[in-house]
Amino acid sequence: MPMNKLRILVVDDNPATTRLVAAHLEKCGSYQIITENRSYAATAIARSFRPDLVFLDVDMPGKDGGEVAAEIQADPDLVNTQIVFLTSLMASQGSGDKAIIRDGFTFLAKPTTPVALDRTIREMLVRAGSAANSSPA
Repeated sequence: MPMNKLRILVVDDNPATTRLVAAHLEKCGSYQIITENRSYAATAIARSFRPDLVFLDVDMPGKDGGEVAAEIQADPDLVNTQIVFLTSLMASQGSGDKAIIRDGFTFLAKPTTPVALDRTIREMLVRAGSAANSSPA
């Protein structure tokens, strides 16, 4: 029985960044990946694609990553979507290749590596599974 591919949406206003992250993800494992470079289109793409996880740039023209994340989290069909903010605003030297959780949000410094993306995806899946297992039946 084939395993379902994890659905990942990558949103960044820089096409070179979305291409690089998508290429890194393809090296990491078996994911279904869609990229979007327009922040104002990201929520509509998420609604149609229904990703398991979104890698989301913080600083974008139009809508910033926080606004896009809030729209995704407010959608009842996307409420379980995991979001990781990708940002060059966070010094990768301080975090290395590890995601940082701040105020309940996950941040990963860019530029990032395939190892950091893979580790972050695994951590997010564990957290999502823990949250699902702790929910009242």
